[in-house]
Amino acid sequence: MSKIIVGMADLNVTRAPGMLTTLGLGSCVGIALYDPHTKIAGLAHIMLPDSTKIENNSNPAKFADTAMAKLIQEMTKMGANKGHIRAKIAGGAQMFALNAKNDEMRIGDRNVEATLRLLKQYTIPLIAYEVGANFGRTVELYAEDGRFLIKTIGHGNRIL
Repeated sequence: MSKIIVGMADLNVTRAPGMLTTLGLGSCVGIALYDPHTKIAGLAHIMLPDSTKIENNSNPAKFADTAMAKLIQEMTKMGANKGHIRAKIAGGAQMFALNAKNDEMRIGDRNVEATLRLLKQYTIPLIAYEVGANFGRTVELYAEDGRFLIKTIGHGNRIL
C-alpha cells in the first residue's frame, strides 16, 4: 500500500490500495472525500476558511473554498463520480485559550463552518466528523474502504 503524506495547506488523491495521511490538525481541518464505487480518495489539510479575503492565492490547498474545488476536480480526473463522493472531516480545534468572542481568533470553528457550507454547496454528504475541542489530530484515509483513522495524544484513536 502506498502512503502519501499530505502536508499543511496541501492536498492529494489516491486510489485503492493507497492511503493518505496528514499530521497535526489543530485549528486546521482535514477534509476527506471518498468515492466508494471507484475507491478513489482525496484529502486536503486546509488552514483558513476563505480565499476571497486575500489578494494573492497562490496555494489553493490553503483555503477551504479553493481546496474543496481542487480536490473534487483531481478526484474526478482520476475517475471518481462526484455523485458518489462522501465526506468525513476532522480538526477545527481551538488550540489556545483566547477570547472566543473575537471571530478572528475562532479559526477552528470558522474552518469547520466553511467546510460544512461547501459540502452542502457541492451536495456532498458528510457521513462522519470529529471536530472542535482543544487537541490536535493526525488522520489517515484508506482508499480501500474509506476508513478514516483519527489519532490523538491523550484522547485515544478512533475510526470513522
